[in-house]
Amino acid sequence: MLDLAVNPPEPKVISGARNDWELVVGMEVHAQVASNAKLFSPSSTHFGAEPNSNVSFVDAAMPGMLPVINEYCVEQTVRTGLGLKAKINLWSAFDRKNYFYPDLPQGYQISQLYHPIVGEGEITVDLAPGIARKVRIERIHMEQDAGKSIHDMDPHMSFVDLNRTGVCLMEIVSRPDIRGPEEAAAYIAKLRQILRYLGTCDGNMQNGNLRADVNVSVCLPGSHEKYMETRNFSHLGTRCEIKNMNSMRFIQQAIEYEARRQIAIIENGGEVEQETRLYDPDKGETRSMRSKEEAHDYRYFPDPDLLPLQIEQEWVDRIFKSLPELPDEKKARFMSEFGLSEYDAGVLTAEAENATYFEEAAKGRDGKLVANWVINELFGRLKKEGHDIVDSPVTPRQLGGIVDLISSDEISGKIAKELFEIVYTEGGNPAFIVESRGMKQVTDTTAIEAIVDRIIAENPDQAEKAKANPKLAGWFVGQVMKATGGKANPKAVNGIVSRKIGN
Repeated sequence: MLDLAVNPPEPKVISGARNDWELVVGMEVHAQVASNAKLFSPSSTHFGAEPNSNVSFVDAAMPGMLPVINEYCVEQTVRTGLGLKAKINLWSAFDRKNYFYPDLPQGYQISQLYHPIVGEGEITVDLAPGIARKVRIERIHMEQDAGKSIHDMDPHMSFVDLNRTGVCLMEIVSRPDIRGPEEAAAYIAKLRQILRYLGTCDGNMQNGNLRADVNVSVCLPGSHEKYMETRNFSHLGTRCEIKNMNSMRFIQQAIEYEARRQIAIIENGGEVEQETRLYDPDKGETRSMRSKEEAHDYRYFPDPDLLPLQIEQEWVDRIFKSLPELPDEKKARFMSEFGLSEYDAGVLTAEAENATYFEEAAKGRDGKLVANWVINELFGRLKKEGHDIVDSPVTPRQLGGIVDLISSDEISGKIAKELFEIVYTEGGNPAFIVESRGMKQVTDTTAIEAIVDRIIAENPDQAEKAKANPKLAGWFVGQVMKATGGKANPKAVNGIVSRKIGN
């Protein structure tokens, strides 16, 4: 990995009609806490339940109902903060964010504006082999999710599903350190990866369990550096927020469109208005939703039903000790321990399940050879069939058995691929399959030499041509492999042919 301070990646530059412009992006990611119950009620968080079936009296804001905090949600948020190398605030408090929405029964959302539970942290975002950027995390706070309004079931009425109401969200707020659409997608991917390793959010964007509000602004080259020196946001230009993005591809498209929209406004003599916008993937454009609210518009005040949240350092330390090995550390270890390239180590650690599979298969074996089979053969086949590693019909032990047979020269690479196909479709012990089906590689040089002599004797003209042109010796190698059904040891065949032809 290159030194980020010495080799930072170049910012995204967009050419306007009059000037070049740099892009600045900050993100507010809403990650649903992996918990069976909601933040302040025992209602289920199960996705796909019948509408309004996961709703308690607290969620429905019935009179006299009081919130009771879910300790596990607090633990999961602290765990996330520790995984992002962030400061854990032992004292935090809940506020009411007041606004009316049909799918918000209380008329307010319980959140943490002034005193979040997690403070500043950071994420190292990999952009390419040897190139990365550190994105600073400003804060993480807990808050309730709202319900869902449904407008396409009836031409005259809207419906409300309160199943999501009260589900615990972690709002993970970044600093404006992201400099382009590709970086934004890479940031979301890395954050999702860490959350999944930690087990604090399943990262399912399709179900809305991970979604982002994307803040976009443009500035003249050099302005971001001035902001970093002065922490004056005016250097970054006026930002617009694109709400509820749940697709990495759409996030990139929305950022690109919004940046060009703002550049056109500025270069035509106008001013960008700070506002909230939505992205229409069908039209490939953003559109205005509402003017950007400030904190005072929501009339925040401390929630009178909830005492400040006080946690002990000892409890935080216990959570820290229980953290798993995270992606960056695991990737570095795979490179060091198994001699893998940065690319291969990155592929194998992209998902925790992938890394576990590889490590089990590679135990006591040639890590590079195992990595090659896992990435190229197994992952390739699973991707082709639309499966994940958890669906693999080939166990780590079976794949390791195939590698053992290759390493011991009992089978060739060609036979190994045939064996893999048998194990993938039929199952079974690789060693037993090779033995019972006569798939062992022929390593007896005396037997191979006899076959070579026979083929040379049967093709004297070809042999003379090969003696004059060594490249033609490959024809004899192919004939020997064909005669042995591909079972002859390729190295032995090449050596004997070379010796017999006289090259």
